[in-house]
Amino acid sequence: MALAMPPNLPTPALTRNAELVLAKRYLRKGPDGKPRETVKELFWRVASAVAEEEAKYQASPWQVPELALAFYRLMTDLKFLPNSPTLMNAGTPLGQLAACFVLPVGDSIEEIFDAVKYAAMIHKSGGGTGFSFSRLRPRNSIVGTTGGVASGPISFLRIFNTATEQIKQGGTRRGANMGILRIDHPDILDFIRAKEKEGEFNNFNLSVGLTEAFMDAVEQGRDYELVSPRTGRARGTLNAREVFDLLVKKAWQSGDPGIVFLDRINRDNPTPAQGEIESTNPCGEQPLLPFEACNLGSLNLALFCSKGASGAGEVDWEALGQTVRLAVRFLDNVIDASRYPLALIDEKVKLNRKIGLGVMGFADLLFKLGVPYDSEEGLALGERLMAFIEDEGHRASEDLAKERGPFPAYPDSVFPARGAKPLRNATVTTIAPTGTLSIIAGCSSGVEPLFALSFTRNVMDGERLVELNPVFEEALKDAGLQSPELMQEVAEQGGIQSLEALPETLRRVFVTAMDIGASWHLRMQAAFQRHTDNAVSKTVNLVNSATEQDIENLQEQRASSVKSMDSVAEGKNDIYKELESIRKKLSSLTVTAPFQGRVIELPITADTYFSENTPIATFVDDTAFIL
Repeated sequence: MALAMPPNLPTPALTRNAELVLAKRYLRKGPDGKPRETVKELFWRVASAVAEEEAKYQASPWQVPELALAFYRLMTDLKFLPNSPTLMNAGTPLGQLAACFVLPVGDSIEEIFDAVKYAAMIHKSGGGTGFSFSRLRPRNSIVGTTGGVASGPISFLRIFNTATEQIKQGGTRRGANMGILRIDHPDILDFIRAKEKEGEFNNFNLSVGLTEAFMDAVEQGRDYELVSPRTGRARGTLNAREVFDLLVKKAWQSGDPGIVFLDRINRDNPTPAQGEIESTNPCGEQPLLPFEACNLGSLNLALFCSKGASGAGEVDWEALGQTVRLAVRFLDNVIDASRYPLALIDEKVKLNRKIGLGVMGFADLLFKLGVPYDSEEGLALGERLMAFIEDEGHRASEDLAKERGPFPAYPDSVFPARGAKPLRNATVTTIAPTGTLSIIAGCSSGVEPLFALSFTRNVMDGERLVELNPVFEEALKDAGLQSPELMQEVAEQGGIQSLEALPETLRRVFVTAMDIGASWHLRMQAAFQRHTDNAVSKTVNLVNSATEQDIENLQEQRASSVKSMDSVAEGKNDIYKELESIRKKLSSLTVTAPFQGRVIELPITADTYFSENTPIATFVDDTAFIL
């Protein structure tokens, strides 16, 4: 029986953008398509449904009603938010709460179309899917049962893409997929070129699975073997440097394919007895075994800044630690509360009980502390924060193991041999892109810098109002520099690096994504990755003048512990093209409810262009939220 919502629950303080997003995509709708629950009811629905799982565990120190209130405050204070499917589906008949899944694609017609069917079921329930196509025999291989020849992974990738086109995730957005092919697959050149035609495979992020052996061959300039996954025999050779150059060229042209370091990922595989990890979720931050799913959640770091004795801002470590521990309990309960679309997934998820606690609002926290993103101090703070979250998260998982028992696969995992204490969860930390979650929380996305400090809003009477990032606006007030003229200039520029009238101290701290060198983006990703069980979703922004050599240099920095990487060159990626077309139409469009960037009413369908694997834009119904 569902818990009744207590009277006088606090109302969350949300931005207008957050209210719009919740109304369009998260609040339950009636037959007329209008919301039939309030924001308070949504958060209570989620809090109570997740808290009710606590009754299964007799050793818990919590009573269900008290825990439901704690979960409600955790979310409505905006200190932590779970992934979108949990907000959408907890306490509903659908009840599917996981964000991301990985499905195997075997080398037979039956296995391939089973994967297509399973993916459709997952997309319908609100999840995203990752696939490795590396098991499929290469094009023109002989098919013994028919005497014909195989069409290869690319042809089947097209089938998955078409199927996805017809299914919306939970009825709210088109399905998202990750497709991975090993660098030593005989069809790798076709895969690298797969997105040469604009609009091709538009429902997939593509990544090449790199190996240490391949990267060694690149460095030595020698050939490497292509291996048939069906026979295990060599099917020829390619020059590693030439293949790497092609990979760089295509990434420079369109942002695809990305790269995934398979050996690096599997070194951190906590359950190698269950097999190798072949794929990740669509955004790349969650490596998973076949049929695994992961429940994600993010801490809003911007809210853990307090004034110290000197009056300067400092991190509230005590509050952060308490929030981490409650969030880990929340996410472990989500595993039990979720209804999974397949029995195979239910079994695998509860065998390993992986969760992914991450962060958002990091750029806002840096602003508040006066620390530049692209600085050694910024890197050190990022690493210290994630090390603290990892330590506190693992302690919380150890405590849950005492209450509830370790994850069932613990005896066969890597932890006993290390002398580690039993854990409730095989993994605890992941850093997701938090596209819409950061809008709800009113903060910056993931560990990304802001895309712009200021923007212009058109109001109904044609007046143009300038909106500034609130922390930047406060800094201008403190320095006595705020003026309508300056605000307009910042709005036109998007950033302040060219405004020499502003003090160097301000310009140094308030940097945006395109102000930051690509190597700093990658170093920040590595700083967080060193203390993250799974992986870190991070965009490496490159200016329009970025060269292929720039991308090559980044991709060769694999030793920095990064598990995957996507690069976005301004003007060369579909999202940037979309933003450019929007910018040209500004004079004729109404801009409403701004957050960090323009929020523009557009004549587009619900998910014409939705992307959560980048902090640049999120499209919801007829509104484009440009971060």
